[in-house]
Amino acid sequence: MSHSSTVAPPEPPRTDAGSPLGNGLKQRHLSMIALGGVIGAGLFVGSGAGIAAAGPSIVLAYAASGLLVMFVMRMLGEMSAANPASGSFSVHAERAIGPWAGFTAGWMFWTLLCVGVAIEAIGAAHIMTGWFPGTPSWMWVLVFMALFCGSNLAAVSNFGEFEFWFAALKIGAIGLFLGLGVLAVLGLLPGTGAPGTANLLHDGGFLPGGVDGLLVGLLASVVAYGGLETVTIAAAESENPVKGVAKAVKTTMWRIAVVYVGSMLVIVTLLPWNDPKVTETGPYAATLDHLGIPAAGEIMNVVILIALLSAMNANIYGSSRMAYSLVSRGQGPKALGKVTGSVPRRAVLASSGFGFVTVLLSYWYPDTLFAWLLNMVGGVILVVWGFIAVSQFVLRRRLEREAPEKLVVRMWGFPYLTWVALAGVTGVLVLMALGEDTRVQVVFTGGLTAALAVTGYVLQRRAAAAR
Repeated sequence: MSHSSTVAPPEPPRTDAGSPLGNGLKQRHLSMIALGGVIGAGLFVGSGAGIAAAGPSIVLAYAASGLLVMFVMRMLGEMSAANPASGSFSVHAERAIGPWAGFTAGWMFWTLLCVGVAIEAIGAAHIMTGWFPGTPSWMWVLVFMALFCGSNLAAVSNFGEFEFWFAALKIGAIGLFLGLGVLAVLGLLPGTGAPGTANLLHDGGFLPGGVDGLLVGLLASVVAYGGLETVTIAAAESENPVKGVAKAVKTTMWRIAVVYVGSMLVIVTLLPWNDPKVTETGPYAATLDHLGIPAAGEIMNVVILIALLSAMNANIYGSSRMAYSLVSRGQGPKALGKVTGSVPRRAVLASSGFGFVTVLLSYWYPDTLFAWLLNMVGGVILVVWGFIAVSQFVLRRRLEREAPEKLVVRMWGFPYLTWVALAGVTGVLVLMALGEDTRVQVVFTGGLTAALAVTGYVLQRRAAAAR
């Protein structure tokens, strides 16, 4: 008896190449999105909890997870340069594994970005109510949602311009911070003495929290790296997608090394890791305050607000393009597939709408529904990275046979480093499952993955039966 219906390779994929989307993003937009996308609120605020748990070893945690992210971005860059698509890894997963995999990875990422919009809107509103006491939080959420939904409904170049300037401000801020920090570490900043290794090796040593503390720092750092993938989605709407992806991915290594690992090293060298201000005001504000920079807290609030608004803008963009790509491949409601003026406006509205609903859930059910949503997307980025690694392994073999000239960007040490990346992703998920605080995220994310995979597989079988 033949089982070809279940084991036959998937049909030739329906990608969104040649779609009616525009190409309004210039190389300068892509370069700055790639540069600034790595600098988010997770770095400025979330890293405080990682430092408090891991101490100086947070540098190792960020370096280890940074290496994993470099591998993931290199693999994604290889596939995206060979086949630019606004669906990015969702399209690659469909090509490599089957339509169910593209469906699962795509809608998981869409959910993650929409929930991210809500979290960022709430964070930005919190800063604004601090500056303007008496103003309602919901008003600021509404203002920001309307602003970025509106900008994304217009030409894609609007999104590019917003991100260009947001990224420029973030890069300027982090560059200034690193410059002042290095001068202070060397004892060249007026009024400061070189700390040497005092803060790195005292107060419990380099690993004050032991291996457990290092693992907490590792998980915190993985979350902070999420969002880099948006540049491969944006590249599909650029003037030269192949060149854009190749250039953006090739600069990932030094960006991660300098921005993340470099700033963590500066912070734990200058400040005692157990300084309560690290978690109370955030590590960057605490460091600037330690250096005697006037109004350090307010300066960082401005930078964090910019990072939050930048992430909101990018997440509405990324989620709308992912939804459009899925719909264009027959994996979502057809109504969202309409493109007007080279912009999938219905997909933008749907993505913004889901984000706004999540904001309302955070007010109405902060300890139930919203907490449930947060847990559901807790491990999504790791599952997506797993799909990327498997897809790259399959597609690399196929490209080498059928179109080697498309391998403009190549994954290093293939296939060995692909296996290393997959093992790394699996390892982090196992660590999350073992941790009391993170186990619930693995359970909820696993439930979401299973539900989408089953739905995707049923749709795939129906489509096959209809042919």
